[in-house]
Amino acid sequence: MATTRDYYDILGVSKSATTAEIKSAYRKLALKWHPDRNKENDAHEKFKEINEAYEVLSNPEKKAKFDQFGHAAFGNGSGNPFGAGGNPFGGGFYQAGGNVNFEDLFGGAGGFSDPFDIFSGFFGGGFGGQRHPQKVHYKLKIDFDEAIRGTEKTIVHQGKEYTVKVPAGADEGTQIRYSDFDISFAVQPSKTFKREGANIIVDHEIPFTLAMLGGDTIVPTLDGDLKIKIRAGTQPETVVRLTGKGVKHLQGNQHGDLYIRYIIKFPTHLSGKQKDLLNKFVEE
Repeated sequence: MATTRDYYDILGVSKSATTAEIKSAYRKLALKWHPDRNKENDAHEKFKEINEAYEVLSNPEKKAKFDQFGHAAFGNGSGNPFGAGGNPFGGGFYQAGGNVNFEDLFGGAGGFSDPFDIFSGFFGGGFGGQRHPQKVHYKLKIDFDEAIRGTEKTIVHQGKEYTVKVPAGADEGTQIRYSDFDISFAVQPSKTFKREGANIIVDHEIPFTLAMLGGDTIVPTLDGDLKIKIRAGTQPETVVRLTGKGVKHLQGNQHGDLYIRYIIKFPTHLSGKQKDLLNKFVEE
């Protein structure tokens, strides 16, 4: 049965109250009188009454009609703002109505996507068991090397320990689904390697003399240090590809590639003798 009480009295606000003040008053009362939280005998009726009042006062058009005509504005002398059909959601759910933006009203509380989940998060209930709680999502931090080679981690969910197998080749955002929860990975960056999908890039610094004359250098790879031959006359930013030396694909046994980019280091200070030698080199 719809209320005949003054909607402003129900929310405890004046007729000059702003939209923000009306919203704030409704939020406090809704939290106080929600039946999953308040076990008083009249909690259900009060909660319905609060929702009905907010449905009208939060809607500028309905509010203007109520200010002018009172409850008679909604037909048949009834204060029901939904009309003869009553609550459009039915089924015993407590909902303020089609014009209530719950995400805006409660600030997206708990990250829930609908009003039922919002109240479930506040009160730990679920509207008579008709709604199931959202699936829990965990974000697990792993080291770069753990993502490349795979590892095992332990998490606790609802008091029970689970062993999570991190697959070799896992990347930022890689997700594993369990029956009760999901896990995605946050991979810590490497100081040596840059990853692009299954490929690895390593910037390797060599002295300018080695670039000019050629010779051997030791380059770090995912499998350890590797001796690489530098060709004489190697230019800055030269890139060498080592096929199959990158990251293992999550599906299958194939690997990406390793790209070595040579960064040539030039001296910042030269002795007089060194300058003379360079000048002779230029002259020749």
